[in-house]
Amino acid sequence: MVVGLGMLVVALGALSLLLGKASLTPAEVVGALVGQGDRMTGFVIGELRLPRLLTAVVVGGCLGMAGALFQATLRNPLASPDIIGVTASASVVGVLGIVSFGLSGYGLALTVVLGSLLAAAVMYLLAWRDGLSVYRLVLVGIGIAAICAGIVSFVLSRSDIRDAQLGLVWVTGSLNNSSWDALIPVGVSAAVIMALVAVLRRALSVLELGDDTAAGLGVPIERTRLAVIVCAVALTAVAVSISGPVAFVALASGQIARRMLGRGGAGIVLSGFVGAVVLLASDLVAQFAWPSLTFPTGVVTGLVGAPFLIWLLVRGRTRSEG
Repeated sequence: MVVGLGMLVVALGALSLLLGKASLTPAEVVGALVGQGDRMTGFVIGELRLPRLLTAVVVGGCLGMAGALFQATLRNPLASPDIIGVTASASVVGVLGIVSFGLSGYGLALTVVLGSLLAAAVMYLLAWRDGLSVYRLVLVGIGIAAICAGIVSFVLSRSDIRDAQLGLVWVTGSLNNSSWDALIPVGVSAAVIMALVAVLRRALSVLELGDDTAAGLGVPIERTRLAVIVCAVALTAVAVSISGPVAFVALASGQIARRMLGRGGAGIVLSGFVGAVVLLASDLVAQFAWPSLTFPTGVVTGLVGAPFLIWLLVRGRTRSEG
């Protein structure tokens, strides 16, 4: 399944390099990638389309893995950075940085990451009661998400129209500002966090069996859960720092991976590939579905993800009643 999704990522990536206002042939794309194309083609591929393609892969992979980590460690199929307030906290930090302080690039990315980790620490402490209460964490996250949405609306309504426009595009989730300068530090950070996730993978698999079973097998429950949550928040933060809070990718990726595996647990790596596919496909739709008009990618993921969430809720209720 991972190989199949990898091939799908390659196919969507090739399509994204070919399509655009300056239509290119496969030979021209390959020539530009190996440094043998003309100057204009090299600029279009090397500075515009390739950074956007790789950004979509990195952001989608990070969000997909983060969603699977939250769902696995909290043992809740609806747990994701969108639902429990992590992306909403990042939205507040990002909008304040853009509108109030004019941040961009490294400054904005670092601010979003630090702000997201701080907000996650506050949520963790509020949900603590002789150990982490998963139910309380979800409820606290929903409440903080609502507060953050109000703050974002207030900041945008009180700011200059030009700053508000920049903030609104960012908070919707967009890949329009993709560049090598933004992608390289995010890619390196994501690789380091994913390596830490690989170290925690075995302990996480045991933790999914239940706290009593995990404790009996010698897994430190609270330390493992805290480490996994920190990694999930960090993956979300580095993704949001470059693209803004792209909605529902984290939630949908874990759920799709769970159904592909056909068993209880969701594969973390598989969820990352699903996230990359979802974001690449959504970005292609956002760019080319409507002639002469480009949408922020988050608009497409929201339009698809919201009905998907409703379907999950209705399906869950039907199962409970059955």
